[in-house]
Amino acid sequence: MTPKDKLTQVSEIMDGLGTWEGEDPATGFHLLRRPAGRLLKVADLVEDDPVKRDRVITALKDPAHRNDRDHVDIIIALGMAKEGFDWIWCEHALTVGYRSSLTEIIQIIGRATRDAPGKTRARFTNLIAEPDASEEAVTNAVNDTLKAIAASLLMEQVLAPRFNFTPKNTGKLDGYDYGSGGYDPSGQNIGYNQDTGQLHIEINGLAEPTSNEARRIVREDLLEVITAFVQDKPAVEQGLFNPEAVPEEQNVLRMGKIVRDRYPELGEADQEAIRQHAVAALNLTQQARNIALKATETETAGSNTAFVESVRRYALDVTGLDIDLIDSINPFAAAYSILSKSMSETSLKQVQAAINAKRVTLSYEEARELALRARKFAKEHGRPPEITAADAWERKMAEGVAALKRHVEANRAG
Repeated sequence: MTPKDKLTQVSEIMDGLGTWEGEDPATGFHLLRRPAGRLLKVADLVEDDPVKRDRVITALKDPAHRNDRDHVDIIIALGMAKEGFDWIWCEHALTVGYRSSLTEIIQIIGRATRDAPGKTRARFTNLIAEPDASEEAVTNAVNDTLKAIAASLLMEQVLAPRFNFTPKNTGKLDGYDYGSGGYDPSGQNIGYNQDTGQLHIEINGLAEPTSNEARRIVREDLLEVITAFVQDKPAVEQGLFNPEAVPEEQNVLRMGKIVRDRYPELGEADQEAIRQHAVAALNLTQQARNIALKATETETAGSNTAFVESVRRYALDVTGLDIDLIDSINPFAAAYSILSKSMSETSLKQVQAAINAKRVTLSYEEARELALRARKFAKEHGRPPEITAADAWERKMAEGVAALKRHVEANRAG
């Protein structure tokens, strides 16, 4: 669809909803008759006429109708969707195009997460244009697709319970329910605090922050770190469309760089701890979401604890929940699965070709990070990583060692 002015687009939306039968003189709501006979009341906040728009806003804020869920059926808005109305009965927020601001995403989600009697769930849909395979310049369409995927991942993080990660078997925390068997000192433990909405998850090998500032970041700013990561174009491109990409490249290299750039004043140990906590929060949310979607037939699928139960199910299904396992999960795999079902095969191949045509070379910083990982690997395995290894992450570490040597030799020659 070619771009049109906002009023024309609103008119086309209402034409698709039903037959226009006028406006309610008291509220300013449009009255649209559905083919089946139902009369819809539509509030148009895109209207440029200030008198008409103010009448609609006043009607939406009228306290006399606060508890009347039939007062309005649909609200169409632009900037007003972020703030300006508070319709507690809203159950479905649908956005057209992407939002790159975490604040905007939270504001839009807030339109549909107000508590209301009998309201048990809320739904969010993000519509984006599919890249046109006939376009000569597909770059903009690809960029919009990547940004929309980032926005969707952020929505999931905003809605997920907060995580409280600790190394394995550090002991139960007060106020957490660890399931019917309680806390098991020798097993995998996941606890849920119903009062705070937090999940306590033990992860083997997890690095803990040592400074007060790093502990504060892990406690309060992980979402900001994840926001920067899912908006990192190289990470999203490779994670989504490069079938040969190694998950650790995104989780270790890209996330590590983001943390270092964001918190250069912290020591390497604290930077690594923040990286691990951020990756764990992102990837466990994705794994729990996949399980919850597959469990729609179970008795817990629609309950308030569905996410908690999905995290527990995932942790029990794997053989030991450790940081290496979490680092080996492609954080964009779930997004690709959805994308591959919603895009035509031709468009999907075109996007993949556009991404794979870019030759990704290791920077000095990335090569150095891989070399450090290779040193750790050598200590644990008694040998350096091999370039011919079957394991992709081992091969990548070996490539990093070779790339670092080339960088050093080039610097010497220069």
